[in-house]
Amino acid sequence: MVFVTTATSAAVALLGVALGGWLSTRNQDRSWKREHARQWRDIRLETYGDFASAYRELVAFAVDPTAKITADPHPQRAGELMPRFDDEGRRYKERLDAASVAVRLVSESTDTMKACAAVVQSVRRIAAARAESQGVDIPVEAFQALWAAQDAFLSTTRRELGLSDVSWETVYPADESGATV
Repeated sequence: MVFVTTATSAAVALLGVALGGWLSTRNQDRSWKREHARQWRDIRLETYGDFASAYRELVAFAVDPTAKITADPHPQRAGELMPRFDDEGRRYKERLDAASVAVRLVSESTDTMKACAAVVQSVRRIAAARAESQGVDIPVEAFQALWAAQDAFLSTTRRELGLSDVSWETVYPADESGATV
């Protein structure tokens, strides 16, 4: 009878140690996964911010009246122009290209990648319109397309990062004429 009591006590103690080890491992795994997700969220947030800065810098360069931009027919898209930049503009274009590749590298969502591509295409269209206009105003439709693409990019990235979706119209309500302030 003493043997059974001793064996039962040892088995219960061993079971307690095994259960404690399993719970500890499970908690460490959960903690590691949370930390891993947080690190990737931070990486994505920084990458998306860099992309936003890069495309805004290229747009600022493109609307500068002293910028030297030319445009050639796009080799793959009929009726579309492809902007060409001088040495100063090339660094903005290269930064945008690198930032868009980084977005594709870290993004979990194909919607984010598509929204990023739409922003890049809109920026290139503004640069091509600037080259075509030779100092005359760029058509407002080009900027409206960029703003719509920017809004879609912000919405998809916010969803991917687990943030609530904030509409552009909510932040900048339209006035009586329908224009945003």
